[in-house]
Amino acid sequence: MAERLILVVDDDPDILQTLALCLSTEGYRVLMASNGQEALDILSKEQPACILLDLMMPVMDGWQFVAELEKRGMRHAPLLILSADRSVQGHAVKLHANDYLAKPFDLDELLGKVHNLTGGPNGHPHRRTG
Repeated sequence: MAERLILVVDDDPDILQTLALCLSTEGYRVLMASNGQEALDILSKEQPACILLDLMMPVMDGWQFVAELEKRGMRHAPLLILSADRSVQGHAVKLHANDYLAKPFDLDELLGKVHNLTGGPNGHPHRRTG
């Protein structure tokens, strides 16, 4: 069975490493990007089950990244916004994100949200009927 693929987009290398370790320990396959442009490059080749997105990044921030996704018709994966901004909930609503977490966040809470969005590392959030 294929592992669930998670794309983590954040310009903080410590957060990337922590999330990659935490998610891979849970059985997810993790791809990392340090800005929206890198994330778009990854999405041209991969289809993640969930995208964890920081909003404030250099090169291409989270807002531009979501706008690009929509423009290219590539917005398929659930979006979990991660931000130190106090109004992260409002941003998440504006971006039509599936969920959000304010930084600093609790890793167990993050894992719970990722699990809910993906059905778990080997889950089936999208059941095929037929």
